[in-house]
Order: sequence, then structure tokens, then C-alpha cells
Amino acid sequence: MEGARDPPVAGKRRRGAFAVVFLAALPLLLVLFLFGDRAASIAADTQLWSQVKQQSPRRTASSSRDRLLGGLLSPDFDEPACRSRYEGSKRWKPSPFPVSSYLARKLRQYEANHRRCGPGTARYREARAQLQSGRNGDRGECRYVVWLPIQGLGNRMLSLVSTFLYALLTGRVLFVHEPAEMVGLFCEPFPGTSWLLPPSGFPNMNRGFWSSCPESYVSMLESNVIGYDDVSGENASALPPYVYLHLENMNLRLRNHTFCEEDHRALDRFNWMVLRSDSYFAVALFLVPTYRDELGRMFPAKGSVFHHLGRYLLHPGNRAWGIVQRFFDGYLAGADERLGVQVRVVPQSGVPFEAMYERIVRCTRENHLLPQVTDEPAALPANSTARAKTTAVLVVSLKPEYYEKLHGTYYANATASGEVVTVYQPSHDGEQHTEARAHNERALAEIFLLSYSDGMVTTGWSTFGYVAHALAGLRPWLLVPLDWSGRSADVACVRPASVEPCLHSPPSLVCRGGKDLDPVAHVPFLQHCEDVGFGLKLVD
Repeated sequence: MEGARDPPVAGKRRRGAFAVVFLAALPLLLVLFLFGDRAASIAADTQLWSQVKQQSPRRTASSSRDRLLGGLLSPDFDEPACRSRYEGSKRWKPSPFPVSSYLARKLRQYEANHRRCGPGTARYREARAQLQSGRNGDRGECRYVVWLPIQGLGNRMLSLVSTFLYALLTGRVLFVHEPAEMVGLFCEPFPGTSWLLPPSGFPNMNRGFWSSCPESYVSMLESNVIGYDDVSGENASALPPYVYLHLENMNLRLRNHTFCEEDHRALDRFNWMVLRSDSYFAVALFLVPTYRDELGRMFPAKGSVFHHLGRYLLHPGNRAWGIVQRFFDGYLAGADERLGVQVRVVPQSGVPFEAMYERIVRCTRENHLLPQVTDEPAALPANSTARAKTTAVLVVSLKPEYYEKLHGTYYANATASGEVVTVYQPSHDGEQHTEARAHNERALAEIFLLSYSDGMVTTGWSTFGYVAHALAGLRPWLLVPLDWSGRSADVACVRPASVEPCLHSPPSLVCRGGKDLDPVAHVPFLQHCEDVGFGLKLVD
């Protein structure tokens, strides 16, 4: 009888062993499926330190991180609906900027107002009926700003955070117009309501908006539909039903009449606003005296604006977060150090690969971000029980060449220090395809993967890089724009004065005394950007 039972038990053990082997191999199978012919090099890098990552103290330290980010986030969410909201804090380094109690209170007040005025409420239906009536009406209990996307993902994230800050300052409710390429890209950021503009929620949306359309604020000024004379706002009901504010980077300047005190008094008379921007115009809001005290209370550290509001507002949807989670946990989590390298070379710049790669190598070598390689065998630790330091390099670029050359260097050569360096690149789409949702999901995932770095090298002028290092709260090593004639520069990279993104297109301030002033000369917490000499950024 005993012998009769032995074969089935053995069969079960074999099936159990097969299941264990299959589950253990599943991550590598996923890599083969997702990354194709690059899977072998990724897997080889991973095996260099797959054993030591389980010993890393980072794995236990990350579990104790503040899931509400110091009061930025509300606890009133269904966690499975947006896994990134609370899981993301486990991977970020602790913020260098404390959250002011005033900012936390303002965010809770905003959330309550959004619930009162959001889609499906009686107040929203009343405001929408007023909008469809063809006139502005008296100052409404609920007022709105509708954000329209333009340009690539980095630009969209910068302008969306800026628009939310504008909504905070002016008591408006933020609605997001979500085109097909952005469906599900971000989670809902406000509990108990939605930030999405309801279908058919705005008239003439399909007709489009442009800088000189009749509804634009500048056009209304030029045609005397609105003026600066009605300070009291008593004639607000005679205005058009909405105003369009166009803040696109045009010839490296934002348009006149957008960031003067009198303009914001006039804009405040409209209950509905449509806003399109490709810029980080949050910087320019600090130029409006009406807002400055409130901004100072929300952000005692001026260099923390995008860092805090980006972490509050922008949470990857579950599809994009799945990419982040699998790649981070599979390849980056166990390293002692993580270095992000973000490379963006626009085709029209004509910068050759070798010149850009040499710039990256100089930057990492001169600033001791990566160890030197040697022809000698790897140095052994003096203590036989000690393990070598591991550094994981995450390369983010549309092109594969930068990853391939850097990976080849550290794959084929030992380091002089004995440090183990592994190099990864999640994707290389070749070209930017903002119109494709899958492309945007990968881009968003890679922004967040970069933001979990301990150090970062980013490309000057790149909004993608700005978002990543601002979310991380890191001052990156910024690759200096090449001299277009000599293809060289005295230094390979510089560290910016703050983690804040750069506003490439500063506003004209001809409203002040009839001449265009340089804000840096008059505002102590502004300076010109390290990568864009005429740009503006917030500093402390």
C-alpha cells in the first residue's frame, strides 16, 4: 500500500518543483517578452547582483516612508484604484522640503471645493447652464479653469501643475480635457470627485482655440470687449461666457498682457476660463503682487513648488505604474546607489552622438558619479565577507546608442574600485509620439523611474528632465548646451541652484512703467536658468 502511493506523491513533488522553477523564471520571461533582443544584456546585468540586493538596507528603510508625504496627500482614497499614490512614497528619497501646514490646509480646502463644484453636482449644473446661456453672469459660487494639453508629456506635466497652482490662487476648480492619448495616464488626484471635463461639458471644444481667436484674452483687450477700467467688476454679467488664456511659448516669450496685476484683475471677472500652455508658468505667477503673499505662505522654500505640487497632483495610472513597479523592483531596487542619465537630443540640433556621449562621460567622471574602468581584474574587497558596492545606472533616451555604449563599457571592463556597475534602459522608441497612449505610458513610467534615483544627469532645455529631477527633489548635473560651432564647452555639466524647472519663455512686463524689466533685478528669489540664459527659475 505504501509503495502504491509513492508514484503520485513523487509526481506532485515534480509538479511543485516545476511550479517553483516557473515562478522563479517568470521575471526573466517578462523581460524577454517586453525587451526582446535586449533582454540578454539586461538579465546579465541583473545576475551580477541579484543575490546582494536582498541584503540591501534600502529594502527595509523604504517601507517606513511617510505614505502621505508629510500631509500633501489625503488618506481618503481607494488604494487599488490608484496603486501609485501611496506606493510611490516608498521609492522616493525623503523630501528635502518640509510641507507647510498652510499648503496642506489649502489642499484640503481645494478638495472640498472641488467636491462641491465638481461634475454631477447641482452647482456644476448651474454653472454649466450659465456657460451655455452665452453670457458670463455675476460672480459665481463655483468658478472653473479648463486645462488643454499641448506638446509632449514633460511640457504637459509642467503646465498642468502651473494651472493647478493658478486654480489654488484664484479659487477656481480645475478641469482637465483628456484626449485619447492621455486616457488613464494619470489617476484622479482629488478624493470623492473627478478632475475630468465631462463629455460635452464645454461648448465649442471641437472647434479649437488659438492665440488670436475671438475668445482669447488678448483679442478681447484689443477689441475693447474687456478693459482695465471696471475695477469693481459690476459689469461682469455683460462679458462673454468664458475667456481663453493662451500661454504657449511663442518666439521664446509669453504674450504681453498675461502676468500684469491689472490683467489678473480683469481675468478674475470671468467664471469660466480655458487655458492652454506648454510652459512652467508657475514661475510667472510669482511676478503678480496680488499672489505673492499667498505663494509665500504655501511655499516658504520657493524651490519646492513643483516638487510638492507634482507629487500631490501627478500619480501614474495603474498601467503606467505597473511598468514602474516591475522595472524598479526587478532591476533597480537593490542597488546601493542609483544614477539616472536622461539624454534628449532634438533632431534639428544636429548634435552628433559622439559629442553628446563624450559630454556624459566627462560629467560622470569629473563629478565622481561613476567609477573609472580598468583593464585589470576586478579588485577584491579587503574583507572576504564584504560585498562590493553596486551602482545601477538608468539610461532614459529615445535612442539606444547611449545605453549600448555605456553598458558595453561596464559589462566588458572591471572598475578600478571594485564597484559593480550595471546599466539599464527600459525602452527606446526612436522618435517622440505624443499622439500614442502607449508611448506616453512608457514616458511617464521612465520619468518616475528617474525620480527614484540618488543622483541624476539630465539634458539642458529638456522639460522631461525638469519633471524627473523636481519630483525627486534633486539638483541634477545638467549637461551644458553644446557650442553649436565648436561642439564643445569648458565644462561638461553644472548643478542648478534649485530643483525647480526653468520657464523657457519669460513673460513680457511692459505693463510696468512702459518698459520691459528684467525680473531677476527686482525679485530676490528669481534667477536666470543655467541652461537657458534668458529663462527664469525660482531659487531660495
